[in-house]
Amino acid sequence: MDESTIAAYDKASGSFAQDWRDQPPPDDMYALLMKFFTPGPTIDVGCGSGRDARWLNVNGFPTRGVDASEGLLLEARRSFPSIPFDHGALPDLSSVARRSFQNVLCETVLMHLDPAEIAPATQTLIDLLVPGGVLYVSWRVTVDASVRDSNGRLYTSFSKDLIVDTLSGQASILLDDKSVSASSGKIVNRIIARKNSSPV
Repeated sequence: MDESTIAAYDKASGSFAQDWRDQPPPDDMYALLMKFFTPGPTIDVGCGSGRDARWLNVNGFPTRGVDASEGLLLEARRSFPSIPFDHGALPDLSSVARRSFQNVLCETVLMHLDPAEIAPATQTLIDLLVPGGVLYVSWRVTVDASVRDSNGRLYTSFSKDLIVDTLSGQASILLDDKSVSASSGKIVNRIIARKNSSPV
Protein backbone atom coordinates (compact mmCIF):
# COMPACT_ATOMS: atom_id res chain seq x y z
CA MET A 1 0.00 0.00 0.00
CA ASP A 2 1.05 3.57 -0.65
CA GLU A 3 2.54 4.93 2.59
CA SER A 4 1.23 8.46 2.11
CA THR A 5 -2.29 7.08 1.65
CA ILE A 6 -2.03 5.05 4.85
CA ALA A 7 -0.75 8.13 6.69
CA ALA A 8 -3.69 10.17 5.40
CA TYR A 9 -6.18 7.59 6.68
CA ASP A 10 -4.38 7.38 10.04
CA LYS A 11 -4.30 11.16 10.47
CA ALA A 12 -8.00 11.73 9.78
CA SER A 13 -9.53 8.33 10.52
CA GLY A 14 -12.38 9.81 12.54
CA SER A 15 -13.34 12.22 9.76
CA PHE A 16 -13.22 9.51 7.11
CA ALA A 17 -15.33 7.19 9.27
CA GLN A 18 -17.90 9.95 9.74
CA ASP A 19 -17.96 10.70 6.01
CA TRP A 20 -18.65 7.06 5.22
CA ARG A 21 -21.41 6.95 7.84
CA ASP A 22 -22.99 10.03 6.27
CA GLN A 23 -22.91 8.64 2.72
CA PRO A 24 -25.92 6.78 1.35
CA PRO A 25 -25.48 3.03 1.81
CA PRO A 26 -23.88 1.26 -1.18
CA ASP A 27 -27.06 -0.65 -2.00
CA ASP A 28 -25.87 -1.37 -5.54
CA MET A 29 -22.84 -3.22 -4.18
CA TYR A 30 -24.87 -4.98 -1.50
CA ALA A 31 -27.31 -6.26 -4.13
CA LEU A 32 -24.39 -7.76 -6.06
CA LEU A 33 -22.96 -9.37 -2.94
CA MET A 34 -26.32 -10.96 -2.17
CA LYS A 35 -26.49 -12.27 -5.73
CA PHE A 36 -22.97 -13.67 -6.07
CA PHE A 37 -21.60 -14.43 -2.59
CA THR A 38 -22.44 -17.74 -0.94
CA PRO A 39 -22.58 -18.46 2.80
CA GLY A 40 -19.21 -19.15 4.35
CA PRO A 41 -16.13 -17.47 5.80
CA THR A 42 -15.66 -14.02 4.26
CA ILE A 43 -12.94 -11.39 4.40
CA ASP A 44 -13.21 -7.65 3.76
CA VAL A 45 -9.79 -6.54 2.50
CA GLY A 46 -9.42 -2.81 3.07
CA CYS A 47 -12.32 -2.78 5.49
CA GLY A 48 -11.87 0.86 6.55
CA SER A 49 -14.16 1.74 9.44
CA GLY A 50 -16.04 -1.56 9.19
CA ARG A 51 -19.28 -0.52 7.49
CA ASP A 52 -19.30 -3.29 4.90
CA ALA A 53 -17.95 -5.95 7.26
CA ARG A 54 -20.90 -5.22 9.53
CA TRP A 55 -23.36 -5.53 6.63
CA LEU A 56 -21.83 -8.83 5.57
CA ASN A 57 -22.07 -10.26 9.09
CA VAL A 58 -25.68 -9.13 9.51
CA ASN A 59 -26.59 -10.71 6.17
CA GLY A 60 -25.22 -14.16 6.78
CA PHE A 61 -21.57 -13.89 5.69
CA PRO A 62 -19.33 -14.27 8.78
CA THR A 63 -16.65 -11.73 8.07
CA ARG A 64 -13.18 -10.74 9.21
CA GLY A 65 -11.88 -7.28 8.30
CA VAL A 66 -8.31 -6.29 7.50
CA ASP A 67 -6.90 -2.86 6.75
CA ALA A 68 -3.51 -1.17 6.42
CA SER A 69 -4.55 1.84 8.53
CA GLU A 70 -4.35 1.41 12.30
CA GLY A 71 -6.48 4.54 12.67
CA LEU A 72 -9.32 3.09 10.63
CA LEU A 73 -9.01 -0.24 12.46
CA LEU A 74 -9.47 1.63 15.74
CA GLU A 75 -12.68 3.16 14.37
CA ALA A 76 -13.90 -0.25 13.18
CA ARG A 77 -13.20 -1.97 16.50
CA ARG A 78 -14.87 0.84 18.41
CA SER A 79 -18.01 0.73 16.26
CA PHE A 80 -18.31 -3.05 15.83
CA PRO A 81 -16.58 -4.80 18.73
CA SER A 82 -18.01 -8.23 17.91
CA ILE A 83 -16.27 -8.37 14.51
CA PRO A 84 -12.58 -9.34 14.22
CA PHE A 85 -10.48 -6.60 12.62
CA ASP A 86 -6.75 -7.07 11.97
CA HIS A 87 -3.89 -5.23 10.37
CA GLY A 88 -2.91 -6.30 6.87
CA ALA A 89 -1.75 -4.65 3.67
CA LEU A 90 -1.79 -5.53 0.00
CA PRO A 91 -0.11 -6.71 -2.13
CA ASP A 92 1.34 -9.34 0.26
CA LEU A 93 -1.31 -9.58 3.00
CA SER A 94 1.06 -11.99 4.71
CA SER A 95 -0.99 -12.06 7.93
CA VAL A 96 -3.93 -13.84 6.24
CA ALA A 97 -4.02 -17.58 5.50
CA ARG A 98 -4.48 -18.62 1.88
CA ARG A 99 -7.38 -20.80 0.65
CA SER A 100 -9.42 -19.87 3.74
CA PHE A 101 -12.41 -17.87 2.49
CA GLN A 102 -15.57 -18.53 0.54
CA ASN A 103 -15.87 -14.82 -0.31
CA VAL A 104 -13.39 -11.97 -0.64
CA LEU A 105 -14.51 -8.34 -0.77
CA CYS A 106 -12.00 -5.69 -1.85
CA GLU A 107 -13.99 -2.49 -2.31
CA THR A 108 -12.21 0.59 -3.72
CA VAL A 109 -8.75 -0.35 -2.47
CA LEU A 110 -6.56 -1.28 -5.46
CA MET A 111 -6.37 2.32 -6.72
CA HIS A 112 -4.26 3.12 -3.64
CA LEU A 113 -1.47 0.82 -4.88
CA ASP A 114 1.36 1.47 -7.30
CA PRO A 115 0.51 0.08 -10.76
CA ALA A 116 3.26 -2.54 -10.39
CA GLU A 117 1.44 -3.91 -7.33
CA ILE A 118 -2.00 -4.34 -8.95
CA ALA A 119 -1.37 -7.77 -10.46
CA PRO A 120 0.38 -9.18 -7.35
CA ALA A 121 -2.44 -7.86 -5.17
CA THR A 122 -5.04 -9.49 -7.41
CA GLN A 123 -3.13 -12.76 -7.18
CA THR A 124 -3.18 -12.50 -3.39
CA LEU A 125 -6.94 -11.96 -3.38
CA ILE A 126 -7.48 -15.06 -5.54
CA ASP A 127 -5.13 -17.06 -3.32
CA LEU A 128 -7.27 -16.25 -0.26
CA LEU A 129 -10.25 -18.08 -1.78
CA VAL A 130 -11.12 -21.72 -1.50
CA PRO A 131 -11.81 -23.40 -4.87
CA GLY A 132 -15.20 -22.19 -6.09
CA GLY A 133 -15.03 -19.07 -3.90
CA VAL A 134 -16.05 -15.63 -5.14
CA LEU A 135 -14.03 -12.42 -5.39
CA TYR A 136 -15.60 -8.95 -5.58
CA VAL A 137 -13.04 -6.28 -6.42
CA SER A 138 -13.68 -2.65 -7.32
CA TRP A 139 -11.67 0.51 -7.76
CA ARG A 140 -12.32 4.16 -8.44
CA VAL A 141 -11.55 4.90 -12.08
CA THR A 142 -8.87 7.53 -12.65
CA VAL A 143 -8.38 8.53 -16.29
CA ASP A 144 -5.06 9.31 -18.01
CA ALA A 145 -2.73 9.83 -15.02
CA SER A 146 -2.45 8.96 -11.36
CA VAL A 147 -3.36 11.74 -8.93
CA ARG A 148 -3.42 12.53 -5.23
CA ASP A 149 -6.38 14.15 -3.52
CA SER A 150 -6.20 17.01 -1.02
CA ASN A 151 -5.54 14.52 1.79
CA GLY A 152 -2.60 12.96 -0.04
CA ARG A 153 -4.35 9.73 -0.98
CA LEU A 154 -3.08 8.09 -4.18
CA TYR A 155 -5.55 7.33 -6.97
CA THR A 156 -3.67 5.23 -9.48
CA SER A 157 -4.58 5.17 -13.15
CA PHE A 158 -4.29 1.61 -14.45
CA SER A 159 -5.75 -0.71 -17.04
CA LYS A 160 -8.22 -3.29 -15.81
CA ASP A 161 -6.27 -5.77 -17.95
CA LEU A 162 -3.85 -6.02 -15.02
CA ILE A 163 -6.69 -7.65 -13.08
CA VAL A 164 -8.34 -9.54 -15.93
CA ASP A 165 -5.05 -11.05 -17.11
CA THR A 166 -4.22 -12.18 -13.57
CA LEU A 167 -7.60 -13.86 -13.22
CA SER A 168 -7.24 -15.63 -16.56
CA GLY A 169 -6.95 -19.38 -16.15
CA GLN A 170 -7.63 -19.13 -12.42
CA ALA A 171 -11.17 -17.76 -12.24
CA SER A 172 -14.29 -17.15 -14.31
CA ILE A 173 -15.44 -13.55 -14.54
CA LEU A 174 -19.11 -13.29 -13.58
CA LEU A 175 -19.44 -9.49 -13.85
CA ASP A 176 -17.34 -6.70 -15.36
CA ASP A 177 -19.10 -3.37 -14.91
CA LYS A 178 -18.24 0.32 -14.85
CA SER A 179 -20.84 2.55 -13.22
CA VAL A 180 -21.44 5.36 -10.74
CA SER A 181 -21.35 4.19 -7.13
CA ALA A 182 -24.64 4.71 -5.29
CA SER A 183 -22.67 5.57 -2.16
CA SER A 184 -19.77 7.80 -3.23
CA GLY A 185 -21.12 9.12 -6.52
CA LYS A 186 -17.77 8.28 -8.16
CA ILE A 187 -17.18 6.11 -11.24
CA VAL A 188 -16.04 2.65 -10.19
CA ASN A 189 -15.13 -0.49 -12.07
CA ARG A 190 -16.35 -3.73 -10.52
CA ILE A 191 -15.20 -7.24 -11.32
CA ILE A 192 -16.74 -10.33 -9.73
CA ALA A 193 -15.05 -13.67 -10.37
CA ARG A 194 -15.38 -17.28 -9.20
CA LYS A 195 -12.17 -19.17 -8.53
CA ASN A 196 -11.87 -22.34 -10.55
CA SER A 197 -12.65 -25.52 -8.68
CA SER A 198 -9.77 -27.28 -10.42
CA PRO A 199 -6.85 -26.15 -12.59
CA VAL A 200 -7.73 -25.23 -16.20
